[in-house]
Amino acid sequence: MARAQGARAQMALAFETTYGTPPASGFTRMPFASATLGAEQPLLNSELLGYGRDPLVPIKDALTADGNVVVPIDAEAFGFWLKAAFGQPITTGTAAPYSHEFRSGSYVLPSMSIETGMPEVPRFAMYSGCVLDTLSWQMQRSGLLTATASLVAQGEAIATTSAAGTLAEIDLQRFGHFNGAITRNGQPLGNIVSAEITYANTLDRIETIRSDGRIDGADPGMAALTGRIEVRFADQLLVNQAINGEPCEMTFAYTLPSGESLTLVAHAVYLPRPRIEISGPQGVQASFDWQAAKDPGTGRMCTITLVNERETY
Repeated sequence: MARAQGARAQMALAFETTYGTPPASGFTRMPFASATLGAEQPLLNSELLGYGRDPLVPIKDALTADGNVVVPIDAEAFGFWLKAAFGQPITTGTAAPYSHEFRSGSYVLPSMSIETGMPEVPRFAMYSGCVLDTLSWQMQRSGLLTATASLVAQGEAIATTSAAGTLAEIDLQRFGHFNGAITRNGQPLGNIVSAEITYANTLDRIETIRSDGRIDGADPGMAALTGRIEVRFADQLLVNQAINGEPCEMTFAYTLPSGESLTLVAHAVYLPRPRIEISGPQGVQASFDWQAAKDPGTGRMCTITLVNERETY
């Protein structure tokens, strides 16, 4: 009997025309490092008395389908997750390279159908009505560059054969930590040890009463762009900004030698006043848990631009 192995697992993704209805075709093979996306339905213990000390049959509770997918930050596949987070991009260019601009503040987010497959069992689970709740990643000096996408799905359908059909392939070109750079108001920001970026749609699950136990949808709430930067304390630049309560524009970018790039611009970043601790003879570091807000000039909180060879998303 075959046993499921992660090395043979596969993931397919397609955007839905109708929420909760998987499309018949148009799925793309997606690279991923791990996935906790799944459905669970707990049991409720019986509270009834009068039948002895042994409990009666438990009752099924509400169905929940959600989880995280860890994906590489690359020049092409990552655009699917950006579209899920921000909505349809504004694409410019008549020939490659194309520039895809994703903007925060969209009232409508696309839903996806995602199929995870374990061909050895065989088990193919189709998660329909997937909406992206949060997208987060870290910038550091070394290591593998990945992002975590947190999803809320409507339900799960399990089959012994794939429903995704023929999968479109992606030319995988990964960004690395050494491709990264951080700027403040257009100037390189030095002494940064690490950075964290989290974009949240703050989804509101529509938990209506249904015979199938599924939700009716997941509506976006107030968006949030937050993070943390760890800084070697060398000057008062960021501390003075925090004390004065002034915003700055911060850019987190990756660029490949071949020209592909990913750039996140937080147009109005506010910094809290940090505690400067001296914990020993080693270097002194400060942590800033920053928050982004809507910028009056651009009319939005952030803009992400992905430049690659793909024409549309």
